[in-house]
Formats: sequence, C-alpha cells, structure tokens
Amino acid sequence: MKATDIILFFAAALVSYLVSGLNPAIILSRAIYHKDIRTCGSGNPGFTNFKRSFGGRYAWFVFLLDIAKGAVLFLAFGLLFRHFRGEWATGVAVSAVFAMLGHAFPVWYGFRGGKGFLVCLTASWFLDWRAGLVGTAVMTVLLLTVRLMSLATMCGMALSAGVLWLLFALADFGWLPAVLFSLCVLFMILRHHENIVRLCHGTEKKFYIVGKPKIRARNEKADDSVGHPRFGVLVRATSGGIFTGKRGPAAPAGGYSVSRTAQ
Repeated sequence: MKATDIILFFAAALVSYLVSGLNPAIILSRAIYHKDIRTCGSGNPGFTNFKRSFGGRYAWFVFLLDIAKGAVLFLAFGLLFRHFRGEWATGVAVSAVFAMLGHAFPVWYGFRGGKGFLVCLTASWFLDWRAGLVGTAVMTVLLLTVRLMSLATMCGMALSAGVLWLLFALADFGWLPAVLFSLCVLFMILRHHENIVRLCHGTEKKFYIVGKPKIRARNEKADDSVGHPRFGVLVRATSGGIFTGKRGPAAPAGGYSVSRTAQ
C-alpha cells in the first residue's frame, strides 16, 4: 500500500468520525428548547425522537442536516478515492463506516450518540442509486402502512445491502464496498436492539409523519383541565358556582372572577 493510500484512509476515518459526531438533534434541542434530546422520550438523539418530543417544526431541519452532513463526507471522499485510487464506492464505504462510529459514539457528547439510520440511508444513495432507491421505497411504504419507523429503517437498509450484493453477483459492484456497507447496516440493526424487543412484544410506538408530539399533546390535555396556563381560569358568577357546577365562593352580582392557576 502506498503512502498516499495510508494517508487517504486515515483522513477518511478521522474526518468522517469527527464530522459525523456533530449531532444536529443534540445541537438544536439545546439551542432552541434548552433541553438535551437524550433526556427526552426514548433518549435517542435522532430525527424520530426529536419529532416525537418537540414536533415537526424543527425536526425536519434535523433530518436535512443529518443527510447533508453525510452527503458532504461521502461526496468528498468518493471523489478523493476516485482521483487517487480509481475507486469511488470504496471511498464512500470507508467514510460511511467511520461516520457510523462517529454518529453512535461521538467524542463531542461523551460517546452517547444515535443509531445512524440516516447515515446508512445517505450512504446507500452514494454507493449506488439503485440500492438507495430500493431502500428508500421500502422504508416509505412500511412507514406509510405499518407506521413503525424502526421496522421500516431496518428492512429498508437490509434490502439496500441486498441490492449491492446482487450487483456484485452481476459483476457490477465491488466486494469491499458491499462488505463495508453490510457492516454498517448490521451495526445499525444492533443499535436498534431495544426497538426489536418492543417489536416482538407489540409495544413499539408508531411514527406519524404529520401529528402532534406526545409531550405537547399531554401538556395541552392538562391545560384543558385547569384552563389557560397563562391567564388563569375564567369563572362565571352564577349563584356562587362555576361552569362545572361545583360550588365556589360568591362573586359580585353579574360579574366575573379570575382564579389564578399554578404554573
């Protein structure tokens, strides 16, 4: 192996690990909501948990930033490997392996990261558009039918890896990129071990592309039971009672009284 090859592999490993470790879900949850996404919902710092916890307003920024992060890495190292070694797919696959490690075990956040399905999804498109298309199509169909994000991502990426091996069998793809991507998919599936247990027990939560996050829905339900959280409960003075029919302190005739609620 030439010195340039060693430098190239080392650069792909180090840069991919460090850049992929920058997690948009953690950054945005801290900056916007002053919370660490790892303390909310399932605790996973990824798109799915971010959307469930905070809603879709900024969740799609997490989605796009995660994809953009991977796209920049895979494009850069794909081009570099093609220039120095004539191997586009190998560059993408090597970068993907270390991007997965960086996403899962980021040095920036105490080695507590996500599961990496968006890393796999992005890599599949850069390795071969046919693998990316099949994986994305399967994920979309499952997500719109069974609404189980974990099942959709695992099945979609497993089939993407299968497409790469099929292309290898047809002498249209290299064995090394297929092996490296398969390792990425296997690693991602292992990171979903808790989801797999819940899937087996039938307790896995469904994912809705459009819908209120559970935290917000629960807060709104609580607010409905006590009135508006900021302005208190408007109480109508009707024979000393309120709308619910419960007896309360008498109010001025024909007037209203406002009872402050605890925040």
